[in-house]
Amino acid sequence: MKKSVLLGGMLAATCLASAASADMLDDIISSGTLRCAVVLDFPPMGMRDDANNPIGFDVDYCNDLAAALGVKAEIVETPFPERIPALMGGRVDVGVASTSDTLERAKTVGFSIPYYAFENAVVGNEKAAMKSWEDMKGKVIGATAGTYEAIWIEGQIKEWGAGELRPYQTQADVFLALSQGQIDATVSTVEVAEANVKSGKFPGVSIVDKAPMVPDYVALFTMRQEYGLINYLDLFVNQQVRTGRYAELYKKWVGEGVPADLTVKGVSR
Repeated sequence: MKKSVLLGGMLAATCLASAASADMLDDIISSGTLRCAVVLDFPPMGMRDDANNPIGFDVDYCNDLAAALGVKAEIVETPFPERIPALMGGRVDVGVASTSDTLERAKTVGFSIPYYAFENAVVGNEKAAMKSWEDMKGKVIGATAGTYEAIWIEGQIKEWGAGELRPYQTQADVFLALSQGQIDATVSTVEVAEANVKSGKFPGVSIVDKAPMVPDYVALFTMRQEYGLINYLDLFVNQQVRTGRYAELYKKWVGEGVPADLTVKGVSR
């Protein structure tokens, strides 16, 4: 009986030690590196400068998170469709990639509280002569596959009973197709729309109207079972706001104005 109790106690201790060693937060700190999935064709959130270095709101956010953890940041360029596969495949530790916190995605990954909120705009090819978002009805509309915008457009096309959605791999592909007249319109975040129109890289496109969509709340994400890391991410987002860093990054990358409220009235989280 004593041997059984002793063996049982040793087994339990071994299991507890294994569970502790499997904590991703500790693993990141021990490794000395935080690997962040970041989309780099999504200005001003993620892009490259003239020297091909990653820059943008999400890049700085990853750097801030790494600094808080006391490790160095590694930016892993990740197209929109590859954000969650990159995490599940072990190529990154955390997604800092303007990822909408949908219930469907939450079946696979664990989300922090929102760290940014987007409004959306309709952008049209000027030859399509669009004046409002409703002028998209019956048009050929492009969007990055699997994004919040693509899902909303698909729903509108079904409601209208007219039009066509063309999915693309990257935001840059969408705006290039729009500029070339392969599609008539797209829906993107206001920030991305303004950045791409002002860049001059996509002639013949202009912002038409705001899209009547609820704010797109985006969150950091990691493996859903990593509660310790998720709790840390929640506190980090909270501290970014209360220290004024959120407003600082907004001014640096988006411009003057008041950053969107990250809370939902009547909801505690």
